[in-house]
Amino acid sequence: MSAKLGIATGRNLPEICRERFSRPTTFGLWIQAEFIAIATDLAEFIGGALGLNLLFGIPLFPAALITGVFSFALLELQRRGYRWLEAGIACLVGIVVVSFGYEVVMARPDGSALLYGLTVPRFAGADSVLLAAGILGATVMPHVIYLHSSLTQHRVTGRNENERRRIFRFEMADILIAMAIAGIINGAMLVMSAGLFFGSGDIVSSIEGAFSRLGDQIGPLASLLFGVGLLASGFSSSSVGTMSGQVVMQGYINRRIPLYLRRLITMLPALAVLGFGLDPSTSLVLSQVVLSFGIPFALIPLIIFCSSRELMGTLVNHRWTTRLAWLIALVIIALNVFLIYQTLTSG
Repeated sequence: MSAKLGIATGRNLPEICRERFSRPTTFGLWIQAEFIAIATDLAEFIGGALGLNLLFGIPLFPAALITGVFSFALLELQRRGYRWLEAGIACLVGIVVVSFGYEVVMARPDGSALLYGLTVPRFAGADSVLLAAGILGATVMPHVIYLHSSLTQHRVTGRNENERRRIFRFEMADILIAMAIAGIINGAMLVMSAGLFFGSGDIVSSIEGAFSRLGDQIGPLASLLFGVGLLASGFSSSSVGTMSGQVVMQGYINRRIPLYLRRLITMLPALAVLGFGLDPSTSLVLSQVVLSFGIPFALIPLIIFCSSRELMGTLVNHRWTTRLAWLIALVIIALNVFLIYQTLTSG
């Protein structure tokens, strides 16, 4: 829907929010989106820093600085054109897929238990709800909802309704592939953890612990690939958050700052977390939970706009698309409210 909005209107989601909502509402949406950008950077930098720390023994704070340098290098690829940036990110994502795919194969998960877990959702206390919200935020990042509405603005423009519909078909296939890969990667980490640790009774509560146990149970190659996958994941996401931040600021308040300055500003909280010695695994999960709470603020305006024939023309949502979208939004909101309730009552 986000890509469709950009194709149909030639504007991104924050721009249409600024056009159609009141100034206080738009300002509030901008503030929460900036917090989402900070949480996104926190996850990226912690992931990259942990990867460097596990692979090369570099302390977390210097490792985060190295991650920052690499993210600036990725942004430099963008100046050469979107294709260069996309190729760089695709290579890194490919490394992640290979790394975790190997570990899933080596974990030899129980197929029937895996099928049951995929089809019968359930929780086991507040901690499991927290992790579920984190997985949701890590897979459907709200800043990417903003970004997808802007990706076609300056690259491919449909001159008429037929061209716009054709562009949308290609974009939809592209997004479905990307989301499938993201879901598979997150699922692979869960399956690998369940297959290796749960059955043996191991309690692994940190990324460092998982790295160590992988080496013990499967061998050095598995722990090496785990670290490489973590590193590539952090690096590949680092430029996307900055690009989304530019879209958010330009769209909501019609202001721009240099891309490299934004990269520097949003990485400072992540450096502070690692500099103060806070637990990286806990910080990583909490940052993804923040992303989960940000999804409705992007999704609800998106559904409203994509349901407007006046705005969307022939690309307006089908009735069932709108109903399904509202159902998904309500499920996400319910999950977040349930998480707050569980957290407040479990103490």
